[in-house]
Amino acid sequence: MVTNILVNKAQIPTTLEGPFKPVTRRFDPSLRRGSDDLPMDHPRLKKNVTSNFPEQIALAISSPTSMWVSWVTGDAQIGLNVTPLDPKTVASEVWYGKKSGKYTNVQRGISTVYSQLYPFKGLLNYTSGIIHHVKLDGLEPGTKYFYKCGDSSFQALSKVHSFESSPKPSPYAYPHRIAVVGDLGLTSNTTTTIDHLTQNNPSMILMVGDLSYANQYRTTGGKGAPCFSCAFPDAPIRETYQPRWDGWGRFMEPLTSRVPMMVIEGNHEIEPQVAGITFQSYLKRFAVPSEECGSKSNLYYSFDAGGVHFIMLGAYVDYNATGAQYAWLRKDLARVDHAVTPWLVAAWHSPWYNSYASHYQEFECMRQEMEALLYQYNVDVVFSGHVHAYERMNRVFNYTLDPCGPVYITVGDGGNIEKVDVDHADDPGKCPSSSDNIPEFGGVCHLNFTSGPAKGKFCWDEQPEWSAFRESSFGHGIFEVQFQLLLSRL
Repeated sequence: MVTNILVNKAQIPTTLEGPFKPVTRRFDPSLRRGSDDLPMDHPRLKKNVTSNFPEQIALAISSPTSMWVSWVTGDAQIGLNVTPLDPKTVASEVWYGKKSGKYTNVQRGISTVYSQLYPFKGLLNYTSGIIHHVKLDGLEPGTKYFYKCGDSSFQALSKVHSFESSPKPSPYAYPHRIAVVGDLGLTSNTTTTIDHLTQNNPSMILMVGDLSYANQYRTTGGKGAPCFSCAFPDAPIRETYQPRWDGWGRFMEPLTSRVPMMVIEGNHEIEPQVAGITFQSYLKRFAVPSEECGSKSNLYYSFDAGGVHFIMLGAYVDYNATGAQYAWLRKDLARVDHAVTPWLVAAWHSPWYNSYASHYQEFECMRQEMEALLYQYNVDVVFSGHVHAYERMNRVFNYTLDPCGPVYITVGDGGNIEKVDVDHADDPGKCPSSSDNIPEFGGVCHLNFTSGPAKGKFCWDEQPEWSAFRESSFGHGIFEVQFQLLLSRL
């Protein structure tokens, strides 16, 4: 049995042929490093349904036999005084079956609202529409289903959508194609990324944090900024214009209403508000299989899709070895049966291995806490975002080339309003100081290397040997895992 990773159906060299000589593809200075945000009246962001009808429809995997369906009804409010809607006024129903127009099952779920409140003069408050989450149980793995969602008592059901349930956990079955994207935003470049991603016809999306970039705005909206603190130095708090979340949900619906999207939080989802409350939009808008996997926190969880076990870790919640996330991760890894799910893939927002000047060694503390555990349980691939560029590592453990280490891949620019990162920590004069790149959560563990060509230094003088390929660009990745059985005649 040989399992290959294939990209765009063209076989690439395997890591058995590595480690590879480091390669850098530099940014073309004649190109723009970013693009502007789409306005809220853009056709792909505007609300196109009346109040009780579903919008912002999205799918998420619960298990091979269950699927989450989420959507929003009602009108969000923004202003000095806002009154939350009553979730009890609208039902949460999904009608579904294997044939369009013949819905043999109906499932009911839960609904909620959230508010983003600021105790500062001049800042506007927000309360969401009604957010619905329904889990469809009893699905057959790898099967196409048709569905409508909404409230049948109001005759307020969505149009017909469809999805295919996940393949059964097995070393012989895998998702058709997995799109990987991070730091997406809502710009002209974002439209290029999502249009291209859609053309690639994925069966699942891994969204590795920093989704809408709603916190690049004042609460009054207007024009977003590539650097919030630079544009708004007088802001009393890192504000967020929550209607961008609604626009993002509408923008993504043509894709997420038929392809499950598995999300994990990034720093742009922190969104602090009154009383130190954080992550409200992320926690309320997205359904994830946290209860199903035993984590009981939407900030970290795991799930199976065919022969792949996915672990989604939280970089902005306690990751120390004494904490709840670490204890859950140890149990989750110990339960993995490689005879059933031979591939083990992890994802979180902030990369541990990164040779760009931006966010250099920013999450070194998380690496020191968790890397040995992932290595012990033979994690194959790790996806991250945060750094607005692409970088693929050679197999590595503790900054040393190691054939048993994971392949770390950064896919950190889906087209957001912030600019593509172009400077490398090993470029002359670009090595950050130890006081740079302070994380928004956790401690600072910057270190000088203790072995190898960079021994005694904070930065390498050349592209590190563990960095196989890096390119300053925006876009997405496609991850394919295929099973091939090789037969020979004896």
